[in-house]
Amino acid sequence: MATLLYRLGRGSLRRRRLVAALWLVVLVGLGLAAATLRGPTASDFTMPGTESQRALDLLAEQFPAASGATGTIAVKAPGDGQLGTPQGQAVVKEIAQEAATLPGAVGAVDPFQSGAVSPNGRYALVQVQFATGADEVTDEQREAYEKVGARAEAQGWQVAPGGEVLNSEPEIGSTEAIGVAVAAIVLVVTFGSLVAAGMTMLNALIGVGVGMAGLYALSGVVELTSTAPILALMLGLAVGIDYSLFISSRYRQNLLDGLPPDEAVGRAVGTAGSAVVFAGATVVIALAGLAVVNIPFLTVMGLAAAGTVTVAVLVAITLQPALLGFAGRRVLPRKLRSAQTLATPGERPAQAGTTDAPAPVVAAAEDRSGFGFRWARAVTRFRLPVILVGLLGLGLLALPTSDMRLALPDAGAAPVGSPARVSNDVITEGFGPGFTGRLAVVVAGDDPQATSAAVPQVTALIQRTENVLAPAPPQFSPDGRTALIGVVPKTGPTDPATETLVNDLRAAVGGITGVDVLLTGATAIGIDVSEKLSDALPVYLLLVVGLSVLLLMLVFRSLLVPVKAALGFLLTVAATFGITVAVFQQGHLADLVGLDTPGPLISFLPILLIGILFGLAMDYEVFLVSRMREDFVHGDTAQQATINGMGHGARVVTAAALIMISVFGGFVFLEDPVIKSMGFALAVGVAIDAFVVRMTIVPAVMSLLGAKAWWLPRWLDRALPNVDIEGEGLRAHLDERTAAGARH
Repeated sequence: MATLLYRLGRGSLRRRRLVAALWLVVLVGLGLAAATLRGPTASDFTMPGTESQRALDLLAEQFPAASGATGTIAVKAPGDGQLGTPQGQAVVKEIAQEAATLPGAVGAVDPFQSGAVSPNGRYALVQVQFATGADEVTDEQREAYEKVGARAEAQGWQVAPGGEVLNSEPEIGSTEAIGVAVAAIVLVVTFGSLVAAGMTMLNALIGVGVGMAGLYALSGVVELTSTAPILALMLGLAVGIDYSLFISSRYRQNLLDGLPPDEAVGRAVGTAGSAVVFAGATVVIALAGLAVVNIPFLTVMGLAAAGTVTVAVLVAITLQPALLGFAGRRVLPRKLRSAQTLATPGERPAQAGTTDAPAPVVAAAEDRSGFGFRWARAVTRFRLPVILVGLLGLGLLALPTSDMRLALPDAGAAPVGSPARVSNDVITEGFGPGFTGRLAVVVAGDDPQATSAAVPQVTALIQRTENVLAPAPPQFSPDGRTALIGVVPKTGPTDPATETLVNDLRAAVGGITGVDVLLTGATAIGIDVSEKLSDALPVYLLLVVGLSVLLLMLVFRSLLVPVKAALGFLLTVAATFGITVAVFQQGHLADLVGLDTPGPLISFLPILLIGILFGLAMDYEVFLVSRMREDFVHGDTAQQATINGMGHGARVVTAAALIMISVFGGFVFLEDPVIKSMGFALAVGVAIDAFVVRMTIVPAVMSLLGAKAWWLPRWLDRALPNVDIEGEGLRAHLDERTAAGARH
């Protein structure tokens, strides 16, 4: 693989104008396709096969008027008892009539007819039914809905439209630019060159642009959840900058070693590029592997992010060499550029048609006094205390994980002041938390008589179930075969008692024969999704850990190194979960991340975090440990090889980790709590894995294992294919070519 990438890198540099033009055409073409073909994103999380989803499908087929999006307008009078006066009733009726005439609305229910008036006569709820689902409600319809009750508000009333109809795509504002700005600063400090930093950033941004444009172009035919593009943007930016950084760093080192630009870029892509391809492949495999849990919206999220990572890899190994060809030696700081020029006075500039024979290599004096070498010596010297302290610290951070609760977000977790949150708070204040998470029981029979006979039985069973506040009067479909019974729990949507209620209700009505009785509603859907994701989590974790062991065994030709890497990954995941639970669920230091209301973690966060962190953890493992193996194979002791691997890789890995942390951390500033928690968890996970696990515990363990770390049974060594990620085959190829050139 290294030899193939070496040739690809040199070819891209020599034909840099063509390569740059092709990528520009792709970017513009996909941009135009995205602008014309982009479709809406979905804000609901459907789960085929669950009872709640079967109920929704049944409603859509037999009771379409009740299957569309619903809205709840909370009305609060200036004082108690005002809804009992003719003037107050007139205000509420006007609001209901206005809501019924909204574009896209089927009708609105008068709260005085439905009984949705608080005992103190101050609060009322107007139910609005829309003809289409929440994802099909247009922005114009949503804006009109949010303006309902303007005249009443002018008279001192509070009118707060809410409900699922307000669901919309999270907005990506300017806050994520903070992460990109920090990443740019890290690149400038790392390279000491504005040209190198700017070129690396440009390369990454082009990759992100191509990936996101392609994703939005496909959104017209593939339904994307609202979080899928944001996840793809997060990963595309982070890995795009990192992969470009790795190749640029190796190219600069090759220039300092006296190689001409074409040879320097070829060897950079052949060595660092091999690691980029492997690291990118692990991320893609882990994300695409989300399909094994058989959850459609999660599969789409994984594939969308995997697509942007794939583009980032392709851009890094093709466009990056081309841009390096344009930059030449300007990627070096001025003082190193002049010193390097003096070191290679007879070197010819690389141009199309240059001979394949490499220029003589002028070995640069190796500086072993840098921070990476000093840190590696300290870690290997005190390896046992380092391992014990590291394990104890990560274990303590992981303790809150045992308290982790998962749920789909409800309006109670929305940012304070947002329309959804205001409506939720008014409803909770006037009626209690259960009114914000109402359930729906669907009774469907083959004929109207069967349904009509079953409804009283179902209603009686609902009333006898603990934690039910009240069932609503049944609504029948026009043909009488389907009935819909609303159920108001005493507790909120994400309360554990509500989950118990859902299970109790299903058990209570499960014995009724002759009709189908199904429980649904946003709260029930969220509980079903969370349970299915929780069941899939151990299976996916086992798959990822097994995959990491297999891939690293293939790369490092060792048994203990992959096992050590997998255990380190589990430590990272456990500690990350613990910190995220402590902040977002338990509320510790929540103000620092701008979190208004702590609550359960979003259901898909753990499984998504495992997939992403797996790929990123393997990233740093490969870049650090591959140099350790390279030096060990070439005769260094295991101890010295460990120090060398850390010394040479620490600076680049530190910069790469800081860039990823900055990019992910930039999303913490968004208001959406789901995106905020995703950005926070990924930033924390990268920080723990890079600085605690890979750069501290790993060298300590490698030093402790010594030469045993590289043991592999002979039969297994013969059975495993040689992927040559360290460039041994490339080195042999170059040596043979140099020898052939000398003979001629």
